[in-house]
Amino acid sequence: MAKSNQNAGPEARLPKGFQDTPAEDMRATARMLATIRDTYERYGFEPLETPAIEYTDALGKFLPDQERPNAGVFSFQDEDEQWLSLRYDLTAPLARYVAENFDRLPKPFRRYAVGPVWRNEKPGPGRFRQFMQFDADTVGTDNIAADAEICMLAADTMEALGIKRGDYVIKVNDRKVLDGVLESIELGGEDNAKRRLTVLRAIDKLDRLGEGAVRELLGRGRTDDSGDFTQGAGLSGAQSDYVLAVVTGALSRLEGEVGRTLRPNAALAAGFAELDAIGKLVRASGFGEERIRIDPSVVRGLEYYTGPVFEAELSFPVKNEEGQTVRFGSVGGGGRYDGLVERFLGSKVPATGFSIGVSRLQAALAALNKDKRAPASGPVVVLVMDKAELARYQRMAQSLRQAGIRAEIYLGSAGMKAQMKYADKRGAPCVVIQGSNERAKGEVEIKDLVAGAKAAATIKDAKEWRSSRPAQFSVAEDKLIAAVRDLLARQED
Repeated sequence: MAKSNQNAGPEARLPKGFQDTPAEDMRATARMLATIRDTYERYGFEPLETPAIEYTDALGKFLPDQERPNAGVFSFQDEDEQWLSLRYDLTAPLARYVAENFDRLPKPFRRYAVGPVWRNEKPGPGRFRQFMQFDADTVGTDNIAADAEICMLAADTMEALGIKRGDYVIKVNDRKVLDGVLESIELGGEDNAKRRLTVLRAIDKLDRLGEGAVRELLGRGRTDDSGDFTQGAGLSGAQSDYVLAVVTGALSRLEGEVGRTLRPNAALAAGFAELDAIGKLVRASGFGEERIRIDPSVVRGLEYYTGPVFEAELSFPVKNEEGQTVRFGSVGGGGRYDGLVERFLGSKVPATGFSIGVSRLQAALAALNKDKRAPASGPVVVLVMDKAELARYQRMAQSLRQAGIRAEIYLGSAGMKAQMKYADKRGAPCVVIQGSNERAKGEVEIKDLVAGAKAAATIKDAKEWRSSRPAQFSVAEDKLIAAVRDLLARQED
């Protein structure tokens, strides 16, 4: 390990709330994204990429704090002193794109998008300031069938990724129901808009923080474990009890015990009608309650939702690093947002969509598949036994590449032992060895590192190791490609 140098440059450190992504995780992500993309395309959605940076005012009034333009988002001013921000999600840029290209787009416009988004918020365990989302949206129709289709898309995506029925559910609620509930406790009207949003964001934390913490956030506020205080919505005890009774109970309670105290209003009636319509549409397409379920606890924390809201929740148990049984909970969500494009055009342009949290879903899939052995992902490594023969080794590696096999030669300057360690760290399935003896015979040695590791567990001493040379064999040099292909095929079985 290198000694520290007080006169060296800046400290190598990762900013809080960000993470590096190694090759293995990137490949797992790529495989997952390919599956999601295939499912979205089968539903008729088309790809679209928008810039990472937007004008701050284009992101809307839906950010966590309007007192500062860079609260909740990472922002800066350009040479014209206009505020620019890293996108907070993929939905607001879509609204800007649709408004800017409205006349030439087909209506409804169906698009999917994948990419990183940024939140200038306090990081914590599992909460990062940069993360990836994968969205699908339908813009330009108020047909409730579009919302039902988004729910079906979400369910089919979970199953395409290998999550079996019973291990996930797409939960559906309606913001009109929630708005009606808030109106019934006298939180309607523009004067109460900020308090309503605080209430919605508090409820949205129910799965993560629990009922007690949410009750505090509905009331005076909450101090978290780090000592930071979050201002609450200022509801009375009775109001908090009422809201929690609604969102933690079954939907039937809205029509029974809790429902008797509701003041009938248009928002409630419209919300219940939309939920009933979604239920009928998804059932008609063969999606039972074990896949798509009406659930009053779904809120979604952003203010721009105006109708049905959805959440993809995983229910299978896993063990965390402390050995405790936990559930991943929500890995995606969305809903109807009929006001985002209207902000630009001044006329109503309805829309609905769904967003997957890629990193969280990938972590869930890794936990679900942890007992399934993945084949070695590294390249075949051609060892350099004689530096005067570099061209020969390079030719071997190139022949493997031309045959479609990942391969490289060792480009360092160390001896064989270090080269073998290098191959292990690269996750190589095997190494190719040709010293002067092998070269004279027109042969190469191939060492299977996967089988060798298994054999090593049963070998007692160095003498036995040298005599047995586990998982190592010779082939004619012109049989190298066929031998490596056979070895890779055995490892995948």
